[in-house]
Amino acid sequence: MLSERQEMVLRRVVEEYLDVGAPVGSKALSAAFEWGPSTIRHELASLEEVGLLAHPHTSAGRVPTEAGYRYFVDRLLPEDDQTVPPLSISLVRREVDEAMRVTTETLSQVTNLLAIVTAPPLETTTIRHVEVLALQPQVLMVVVITSTGGVTKRMFTFSSPVDPGLADWAASYLNERLVGTRLGARSLMQRLLDPTLSRVELQFLNALSPVFTAAVEEGQESVYFDGAARLLSVGRAGDVNELNSLMVMLERRGTMLGMLRAALGDRGVQVRIGTENEQPALHSLALVASGYGLPQRNLGAVSVIGPLRMDYPLVIRAVREAAAQLSSFVADVYDER
Repeated sequence: MLSERQEMVLRRVVEEYLDVGAPVGSKALSAAFEWGPSTIRHELASLEEVGLLAHPHTSAGRVPTEAGYRYFVDRLLPEDDQTVPPLSISLVRREVDEAMRVTTETLSQVTNLLAIVTAPPLETTTIRHVEVLALQPQVLMVVVITSTGGVTKRMFTFSSPVDPGLADWAASYLNERLVGTRLGARSLMQRLLDPTLSRVELQFLNALSPVFTAAVEEGQESVYFDGAARLLSVGRAGDVNELNSLMVMLERRGTMLGMLRAALGDRGVQVRIGTENEQPALHSLALVASGYGLPQRNLGAVSVIGPLRMDYPLVIRAVREAAAQLSSFVADVYDER
């Protein structure tokens, strides 16, 4: 634990460095405090001794270390910084896929960093309605609407005209048997192809079944990110190998999901700084993440990746509010409060 005066000095150094991006010396701090230069130099030396500040060059000022950023985030940030403008995201009347994209884009624009949002997992998505529409005597379109508002459409062309009665029967049967079934459930195909049906009915349903496979495949696109170019343009220190590793990680959705899975267990904001991140590609970066979802369970994560020198108050509030707004949105979609 630091003394009150040491905390004041540390906070001032971190805030000054976040604002200016240059090492902070005792002369720059003297205008902020009434203490003499020797007192300020003593406190800076003490903070350096305990590993919260570092001296990049002998004649330069101090910069925060990873531990210094951690202390600043954990102990020196106000609970709700009213100087940071609130995040405004319009999610009304949007489908889940669009809501994820809008949230990601808005979060990246507000923070000017890389934003990543994971959508609700496939196993939470159920079939809400199925339409079988006759476009032409030999052409049908099947539409699958899910509980998250996703829509999958598939055209089917048959070698001969389709009996309108058979198409109407299929629509009723599919809604009766599949509404409420999880999209990725193994039982979906078993419920679809009931062995007690006639050969004609089974053949017809089997011909339509690829639409449900397509719905599952579309549901797998569960990671959204925006702002990679913004992250690369902030002028952070880092070598080419780190940047390449980060780009590769962004392309591997499975890796991204694994990295953010820890945020699913806690609705509060988590901040991982530098080597606190397990992925080597993030060892010179900071990750701010929060889970979102329903009152009883989290469904996904909202996160921002940026340099160690990021505007932590802004990013933390933006992530917190994005998660809260997505939670409210999915509660309406899933009809749970």
